[in-house]
Amino acid sequence: MTAATRPPAGAGPDGPHRSVPDAVGTVDIGAAETRRSARSGVAGLLGAATSGLFGFVLAVVITRGYGTAGAGAFFAAIGVVTVATAVCTLGAETGLMWALPRRRLGVRGDAARVLPVALIPPLLAGLVVAGTGALSADALAPRLLRGSGEHGGALLTLTFAAVPVVVAMTLLLAALRCVRPIRAYVGVQFLLLPVARPALVGAAALAGGGLLAGMTGWLVPAALALLACLILVAGPLGLGRGAELRPGRADWSTFWRFALPRAASAAIDAGSMWVGVLLTSVLAGPADAGVFGAVGRYVLAGQLAMQGLRVAVSPQLSRLLGRGERAAAAAVHRQLTTWGLVLSWPVYLLLAVFALAFLQLFGPEFTAGVPAMTVLALAMLVNTGVGNVQSLLLMGGRSGLHLVSTVAGLTVTVSLGLWLIPGHGATGAAFAWAAGIATENLTAAAFARAVVAEPLVDAATLRAAAATVGGVGLAAGVGVLAGGRGLPGLAVALGVLLAGCVGMLTLPRVRAGIRVTMRQIRGSDDAATAAGPAPESTRGR
Repeated sequence: MTAATRPPAGAGPDGPHRSVPDAVGTVDIGAAETRRSARSGVAGLLGAATSGLFGFVLAVVITRGYGTAGAGAFFAAIGVVTVATAVCTLGAETGLMWALPRRRLGVRGDAARVLPVALIPPLLAGLVVAGTGALSADALAPRLLRGSGEHGGALLTLTFAAVPVVVAMTLLLAALRCVRPIRAYVGVQFLLLPVARPALVGAAALAGGGLLAGMTGWLVPAALALLACLILVAGPLGLGRGAELRPGRADWSTFWRFALPRAASAAIDAGSMWVGVLLTSVLAGPADAGVFGAVGRYVLAGQLAMQGLRVAVSPQLSRLLGRGERAAAAAVHRQLTTWGLVLSWPVYLLLAVFALAFLQLFGPEFTAGVPAMTVLALAMLVNTGVGNVQSLLLMGGRSGLHLVSTVAGLTVTVSLGLWLIPGHGATGAAFAWAAGIATENLTAAAFARAVVAEPLVDAATLRAAAATVGGVGLAAGVGVLAGGRGLPGLAVALGVLLAGCVGMLTLPRVRAGIRVTMRQIRGSDDAATAAGPAPESTRGR
């Protein structure tokens, strides 16, 4: 273990000098950690489900309220703030997720010293980008926000001005996930933000407000979330009660040695879809950008299950990999990969087959995105099928390898996009992004397998994949034969799936598996950590 990945001395009773467990101990630890991950994973999944629902509502509000051209400009504006925020955070949000679980909380702990290290450089970068962007907004708006009309400059100025606020919110959300139980993070990230945004954007649209009013409604919840995070992280870190905030030289070097390679990959991760929206807006026009943005909202909504699982267990993976317990980390990864696959693949298979039905909900002008939806939905089977291999790399301190995989994916996406988008619009952008998705995830999976040196897929995962494809494929086939690929066919397919799920509950093996999972979820933290005490900084997560 390198200096960049070694936990600080005194990180807890399971610190760096903890002996390596024997074979029996490894099995016990793996079982305990999968119980812990099950409880956190369920909370993350429930939050992600809520976020996905309201994210879809937001997409409907934007597309119905502003049409294809207006929605294209709106999605492009969201893309600008998303990519700019990801660049300005400099990887510090992942650095916090990696560093805080390895430190002690409270007034006498050393966790608070990480905050100035993580916050100051990104906030300075955010202020620079905000000022530069605001000054150049009038010149950039005709290219980036085509379809925004005469208010494009003001819309882009507002977008850039919000970057420092969104940067601060992003970083404090990462800290919140590490210092509070996951329900606090879920409440802010998966409830406050996604519920408030469609409500405020919808109110602006109903009141006859233009894109500027709508974007204001999208941004205001970020300020509310920032305030909530400040209040929630202050207590556990001992802020205002005498906690040491002055970092040492080692704090700076250790943190940024890990975070800086993540800076570029974080920007790529956050901007993968939005790069396609911006490229489509510039190369094919706002209408195609609006269609691609609408398709992307469905694709990202399907990914929320994996996101919920990732944020639930990232601190846990950091702690395990920091202690060298690779077998336990791999066990957690395999369990959550299976969960994510069972929850995500039905969504993407239905999106691929019934793309027409889903896009009809946005309006008839968006049905031109059917081929793009099908291509991207199939590509996302690869993304969810390999699991959160990126988290294994990052929480293991291998941010450089993660950067290699994301750069490979971005290179493929942009190269193919420049070639395909001018002639094929949203469909070309979808093919480019799909190729980038496959490239990044397969590369990261190979790196993670080499780093962890433990199997990342087991027989249970393969059985779950086969059963999911078979069951959803059968239901989709019945739906297509009965009602076509539109809304009637989708309704039939969902009915068949529901009947199949109810029928499976009568099988003894399925009921036994559910009982095991429920015992994991209900189990006490003491039971989950019977194999060994957790560090103070990770208890209750």
